[in-house]
Amino acid sequence: MKKHASKIVLAVSLSGLFLVSGMPALADAGQAAKQMRTAGSEDAAMALKTLNSFYKPALVGQFPGSVKGLKVGTSTRKQVIGKIGQPDKPRSSANGYDRYHAEMGRPGYAIAYRLNKVREMRYFGTNVERQTNIGGITKRMLFGRWGKPAYSVTIRNGSLVQQKVVYKRGKYNLAFIFDSSTDLDHINLLKR
Repeated sequence: MKKHASKIVLAVSLSGLFLVSGMPALADAGQAAKQMRTAGSEDAAMALKTLNSFYKPALVGQFPGSVKGLKVGTSTRKQVIGKIGQPDKPRSSANGYDRYHAEMGRPGYAIAYRLNKVREMRYFGTNVERQTNIGGITKRMLFGRWGKPAYSVTIRNGSLVQQKVVYKRGKYNLAFIFDSSTDLDHINLLKR
């Protein structure tokens, strides 16, 4: 049935056909739409789970996932490399970021250091199925789940205009950088 419904969705969405395999597409389109809504709500549930996974670790200066245990202000660059490996793109200056590219099943990170200790961690999420991860987190979801932020500012990077939404978590700031209300670019964690 799933295979049949996906063919119908494909046929209706790509070619505008109203009949598929001798069956009225309208009847099957309802089933297909229901499956698409279910998939969308599953994506949203996974994105919400991702959002919530940052809440408690941020209190102690950490991110969840593969960098769990690395702490802003405490962990050294050597410890970071020991935990997640050599960066895909090493920093080019003392104030630069070591960058770890996202791969299938592995989120991307950028980590900056001060005096050889982690100054800031950035989480970019995964590139594949992004809507189930960071790409599914919207401002509405964030505000609905976490409430009013400590502050929010507009930041400019060349022609790019972003909204920085900051929550205070213990001694740390957890910042959500949005390109639009529905497009979260990345999440930052640093000491206040």
